[in-house]
Amino acid sequence: MRELDLAAAASALRRRDDLVFDGWSRRDIDDALRGGDLVRVRRGWYCDGGTWRDLWPESQHRLHIAAVSSDAGAPPVFSFTSAAVLHGLPLYRLFVQRVHAVDAGVGRHSGPTVGRHRDAVDDVDIVTVDGLPCTSLERTVSDLLRGASLEVAVAAADAAMQRVAGPPRRYDVAGGDAFRERLRERLRRSSGKRGVRAARDVVEVLDGRSELPLESVTKLQVRRLGFMQPGLQVKVPAGTGTYWMDLELVEADAFLECDGDGKYTDPALTAGRPLSGILLAEKEREDWVRGITGRRVLRCASRDVVTPDALADRLRAFRITLPTSRERLFLPRRPLLAGQ
Repeated sequence: MRELDLAAAASALRRRDDLVFDGWSRRDIDDALRGGDLVRVRRGWYCDGGTWRDLWPESQHRLHIAAVSSDAGAPPVFSFTSAAVLHGLPLYRLFVQRVHAVDAGVGRHSGPTVGRHRDAVDDVDIVTVDGLPCTSLERTVSDLLRGASLEVAVAAADAAMQRVAGPPRRYDVAGGDAFRERLRERLRRSSGKRGVRAARDVVEVLDGRSELPLESVTKLQVRRLGFMQPGLQVKVPAGTGTYWMDLELVEADAFLECDGDGKYTDPALTAGRPLSGILLAEKEREDWVRGITGRRVLRCASRDVVTPDALADRLRAFRITLPTSRERLFLPRRPLLAGQ
């Protein structure tokens, strides 16, 4: 899987008129679509099937944005999940079905491929990314907190906080806290609007020290189960270096490591190391952490954090007692496609 920036995405598009000019008949195009050699990105716009299938969903959406922009006389102000993609934020386990745009005076209705939202946007909240207008980083995150699934919103918001406060292992806590406070203020000004009540609770979960989307979602489910905010990217001294643990469950006296399959199979992450070497290094790391801290090291994968109940089952299997007396965050379980 790979990423494409907006310029490369635009170059990967093929207009129907250009295909016809190159000698393609209507039947040729239909046959290529049925056979998977072409993918229709939007009416009149296509992409090579192999290229499309090799892209991450966020990059596939960039192609859709580029096609909508090319069809528009003037590019709209892209918003919501489309703005998130333009800002380079992750969209956890989500394939975005429609391009989203916002306009205070929009007169056209949404369609199957473009969602048009009627809402006021302050000039300060309109920025240009790769030549296209979209909502600002703060406005985009605020919109996601109110309208997207909470898993998608938390993963994107944590990534946005890293843009502001730096990478997790060199994180500027004050900078991250200031970004969170600006989000709180936006939500206060939006009192009464749809999704604001849940968004106010979700803001308290955000922390850019969650390094990857899986860690963000695990943190969200941990909070839903009633645990305190976990420690994130916790240092464990290791001779002349440092081991970094994904989450620390203080109440359970344990570390929780988030392991996606890519850690062991993605060439971009394995750097050519054989699987046996990766597993051996993980075993040595885990042995050291247990020996130094006296704490258990637990692991979870994407399937273990799909819902709070799934994580609860995983933790119970490890004989972890779930909180019963602490007040929980009763956050709604919006579907992953909420608002898409």
